[in-house]
Amino acid sequence: MQPVYSCRLKISFVIAFLMLFAASPANAQRRFKPKAPGIASELQVTPYKTTMIANGKDEALINIKIIDSKGDSLANADLPIVVHLSGDAKIVNIMDAGDFASIPHTDTSWQVNLHGSCRLILRAGTTLSKIKLSASASDTIFTGSTEIHTVQLGIAHKVTNDKYVPKKVTDKIIGADISFLPQLESRGMKFSDKGVPGDAIDIMKAHGFNYIRLRIFVDPAQPKGYSPGKGFCDLEHTKQMAKRIKAAGMKFLLDFHYSDYWADPQQQNKPAAWVGQDFVALKKSLYNYTVDVMQQLKAQGTAPDMVQVGNEINHGMVWPDGAINNLDSLAQLIYQGVKGVKEVNPNTIIMLHIALGGQNAEARFFLDNMKARNVPFDVIGLSYYPKWHGTPADLKYNMADLSKRYPQQVMVAEYSQLKREVNDIAFNVPNGKAVGSFIWEPISTWEGVFDKDGKANDYMDVVYPEIAKKYLGGK
Repeated sequence: MQPVYSCRLKISFVIAFLMLFAASPANAQRRFKPKAPGIASELQVTPYKTTMIANGKDEALINIKIIDSKGDSLANADLPIVVHLSGDAKIVNIMDAGDFASIPHTDTSWQVNLHGSCRLILRAGTTLSKIKLSASASDTIFTGSTEIHTVQLGIAHKVTNDKYVPKKVTDKIIGADISFLPQLESRGMKFSDKGVPGDAIDIMKAHGFNYIRLRIFVDPAQPKGYSPGKGFCDLEHTKQMAKRIKAAGMKFLLDFHYSDYWADPQQQNKPAAWVGQDFVALKKSLYNYTVDVMQQLKAQGTAPDMVQVGNEINHGMVWPDGAINNLDSLAQLIYQGVKGVKEVNPNTIIMLHIALGGQNAEARFFLDNMKARNVPFDVIGLSYYPKWHGTPADLKYNMADLSKRYPQQVMVAEYSQLKREVNDIAFNVPNGKAVGSFIWEPISTWEGVFDKDGKANDYMDVVYPEIAKKYLGGK
């Protein structure tokens, strides 16, 4: 998820908030007491590019709006805000906020009287940098922010001269990432539907889901990993979950993070075991790791039906070597992952996953550069969260445009809100390119399909059976 709080960073924020609350409950209650719907709660910052070319000309549109605790826009709300900018870029216009020339400002901050929302135009400089832009108000309003990476283009070098014809996904997918399940079960959480206890996977299958996605980290048990000392989402936990998925008669998407920790547009940290390797050794490590994971899953009869080579990689992966500014190196690393998958299972579907649901220009930039380097893959996967990726209309336009420009199919690889709307868009991509969707962690976060006590709710009992009947022909 992007730009540029991913859903993983959202979780990190929640953890940080809880720590803050514990340390200073009075202050936390004063600042973050939940507000009723219709009351200004947060400033939402939505960029339409988070990768820009450092040529002194490239521009990006950024929307800032006032939202309430439900995420609804407050078009008539008035709020004085400060827009702060760092990095090699400048604001060249702020629309919907009065005369641009008269807005008080310094080189790094602008004082804007916001009426509901405003749009600003950001222009990149000429040096490589991470541009950070935030919008803040009083200390009772959550600050909104985004991060934009600038790049300098070079000549594209192909990773292979082989011609690749993308494979077609023949099944329509109503999928879910439920990688948190083993952690929840280890804490004693039980699941049920209409009072009948059951395995969460079986309950989801009975209500229309047919595909499960699992994330995997290289060494999450290490001290700075995702799950220190416990190793959730490592290979062994993944193998056990894969057995449950296949036993339920469902298909399996494996999401390689190529990190010991969360990988997303703000962080793609190299696994500790690969630190210090030169690029040749790094490519070999990524390839060997991919082959090992695939072989062990295949050996137990649970080979993935689809694989993501990287997670939300529009800013690259395995930083710094595979950062988006190193497009040739990024393409080579992706190719090593693809080769590792195909070495074990030649027919496995390969997805490239970018966190750009409504960012059409940036999605095209990334895909054009992978195409120029002849990176082979089968499916374009997009994350879509309205706060960071625009409106449903933005998602619909982007998916339709990508379906026309590229031979690959297009799907929503992550979402949570607007379940009916997102699936209506995902299953109606033109040119026969529709695949479906994966909801992110619906057993434990945001608009979950289970309540916090593990009971299936109306999303499970009503919404997903409706979607399945509509698009999979389910009952």
